[in-house]
Amino acid sequence: MVAAKKVDLKKEQKQLYTAPAGEVSEVPVPPANYLMISGAGDPNTSQEYKEAVEALFSVSYALKFSVKKAKGVDYAVMPLEGLWWTEAGKPFQSEDKSSWCWTAMIRQPEYVTQELYRTVLEEVKKKKRLPALSRIRFETYTEGKAIQIMHLGPYSEEHATIERLHHYARERGYKLAGKHHEIYLNNPPRTAPPKLKTILRQPVQ
Repeated sequence: MVAAKKVDLKKEQKQLYTAPAGEVSEVPVPPANYLMISGAGDPNTSQEYKEAVEALFSVSYALKFSVKKAKGVDYAVMPLEGLWWTEAGKPFQSEDKSSWCWTAMIRQPEYVTQELYRTVLEEVKKKKRLPALSRIRFETYTEGKAIQIMHLGPYSEEHATIERLHHYARERGYKLAGKHHEIYLNNPPRTAPPKLKTILRQPVQ
């Protein structure tokens, strides 16, 4: 029996999933496919957000097992990511969480096609009654030129790191050109808040 080929996009595209703490870097971000669910409200108290994350991981793992079985490729499920913004159109800030709009998302490798996604989604719906499955979508997301920084510590203390990112943009004459993007590199329930690692990314022009 041939062993499955191991694939880890975080290692293959290391520049997108690592960043020095406290130091802003510039990265070109290529288009990528994601499972996405959008909503609004404080992610710490929103049942809608919790349900979205549960549905995204359920479908992502089902896709992983389907690809491994069909194509002999065993890829690592990517971390949870989030796009954050406000309806007022103001730059994202880390206060007043009730006004936040969000898209929770998980990147998918090239092995996952639209057809496979539809097939696996129906299979998951038959096995699990997850409310957010009806809101999930498979889309290509494009950011292009972006700046990013690693935030170490609790999510509630991101404000100073976000301001450092925006200050870097202002100093270099960049205009914020897209939604605030976060990549969560740890599993929060299993990680002490001071040890959390989050990449904060901002598309710019």
